[in-house]
Amino acid sequence: MKLMLHVAPGIVRYPLIASVILETGALVNIERASIDAVSGEIVLEVPQDKCTTVKEAFESRGVKVLPLENPVIRDDNECVHCGACVSICPTGTFRFEDWLVVADSGKCIQCGACVVGCPHRALKLVLK
Repeated sequence: MKLMLHVAPGIVRYPLIASVILETGALVNIERASIDAVSGEIVLEVPQDKCTTVKEAFESRGVKVLPLENPVIRDDNECVHCGACVSICPTGTFRFEDWLVVADSGKCIQCGACVVGCPHRALKLVLK
């Protein structure tokens, strides 16, 4: 399961991920991170059986957590299955299947490359 963490100013300098790993015993994988001196956005892969525990541990530290069940939304009325997203996605989220573009949401790290590369603006990221 993927979780997106939104780290607010004031707590970005603390070892949040390390402390949650130690507390929960969950092995997490950092798939994408964008952190500066005042805020951060991190996408983590968390084992399904530890997801709730890890989410609660981050939230208790003041981190906003968003589960990414469907990280990319496709407008089927706009998608023409051209494959631009297939060629640009760095994680292989998109692929052709019977001449149609299909997505494996579990691979998505919300980098936004597909959104920028889609000529029909058929894709958008889930942001809350």
